[in-house]
Amino acid sequence: MRLDLDGDLTALFRAVCDVPSVSGDEKALADAIEAALRPLAHLDVVRDGNAIVARTHLGRSRRVVIAGHIDTVPLTDPPNLPTRLVGEGAQAEIWGRGTVDMKGGLSVQLALAASLTEPNQDVTWVFYDLEEVASDLNGLGRLARNHPELLQGDFAILGEATAAGIEGGCNGTLRVEVRVPGVTAHSARAWMGSNAIHSASVVLDRLAAYEPASIEVEGLVYREGMNAVGIRGGIAGNVVPDECVVTVNYRFAPSRSLPDAEAHVRDLFSGFEVVVTDAAPGARPGLDDPLAADFAATVLELTGGAPAPKYGWTDVARFAEMGIPAVNFGPGDPVLAHKDDERCPVGHLALCHDALREWLTR
Repeated sequence: MRLDLDGDLTALFRAVCDVPSVSGDEKALADAIEAALRPLAHLDVVRDGNAIVARTHLGRSRRVVIAGHIDTVPLTDPPNLPTRLVGEGAQAEIWGRGTVDMKGGLSVQLALAASLTEPNQDVTWVFYDLEEVASDLNGLGRLARNHPELLQGDFAILGEATAAGIEGGCNGTLRVEVRVPGVTAHSARAWMGSNAIHSASVVLDRLAAYEPASIEVEGLVYREGMNAVGIRGGIAGNVVPDECVVTVNYRFAPSRSLPDAEAHVRDLFSGFEVVVTDAAPGARPGLDDPLAADFAATVLELTGGAPAPKYGWTDVARFAEMGIPAVNFGPGDPVLAHKDDERCPVGHLALCHDALREWLTR
């Protein structure tokens, strides 16, 4: 399909959303993005797998990286695509998978990448794959490992949904399996065994009693969370199970390191085997960086929104690991990300587009 980068922004947004791109199946959208950007004379376009990087080379003193992932979580059943327009005028919303996470940000990037032939600083536009899956598969991480020169910059903006306001930094995330042991037995003679599923109540009780912290980091307050997100156990309908595994996700403030977060979880579940299955550090706000502060001032001037913390994990953490200050800024209410009724106000698109354009041209 062809993406019209010079036409109506809402139409572009719907066209981008209407190309299904569930994680692992991003090729069709990556092809469309590459085909739209490659003919543009002011951009140097590189493709790595299903990630597209487009850069200006104007000799500016500063370079900004503006990035977004092209994949989504799975569609609903029945599918929540193609998109649909609900409401009119200022109240209009686009409904459908990816409208919040995060094809609004992608559409703003694409429109600006095409129209800004001479921005006031060099810009690297990044469209990457495999964000909504395990962190070791992440396309931005792959680019950082294999082609770090493509991501060099002085400041980065990630187009994740923020309701058109700036969200600084992000919480870290740690996923563990808490293994509860038991002893098998025939369920008719249960007293000869030890039921691991029953014993898992100790783990669940600790989670129920746990009080997550709210931690201030550089003026922003990050809310932590500790939640069971899965549980499995059982061998057969007539066997007392000898193991139950509770999967726990800990979202921790960016003031904690990964080792600190892991130690905290292990302490909470002392007496049980704890196996880390996935982990990614958070990112401090970084709003004291001059470029970040200048961008925040522009957004505040146009939208009136003061910076807030990002509670979820985003790839600003990867930029932070590379020593690049980064913020989240994009259309859509993050509370609606991944929900069946995912939807984005049309007005958010214009706000984000205009703020970025103003900052990159003034």
